[in-house]
Amino acid sequence: MSRYEASFEIDSKTDSYAARRILERVYDTVREESRSVRDGSEDTTTLLQEFKTLRDAAKRPTTGKLTITYERYDDLDD
Repeated sequence: MSRYEASFEIDSKTDSYAARRILERVYDTVREESRSVRDGSEDTTTLLQEFKTLRDAAKRPTTGKLTITYERYDDLDD
């Protein structure tokens, strides 16, 4: 398994706005993909709720840190 991580320090309104835009975009992408791939399944509802919580938390400008982690499982066939 390969692991990649990127962290963003949020210490200004501009940074907060950028983090909010990132999370809005991720939520929209996950929502659209879920509709076409796993529409109505229970795991999709849970996944969307988790991303919605993240997106909503970023709506309030504040300092903090956004960390994105991508873990790639090498056992998937192309």
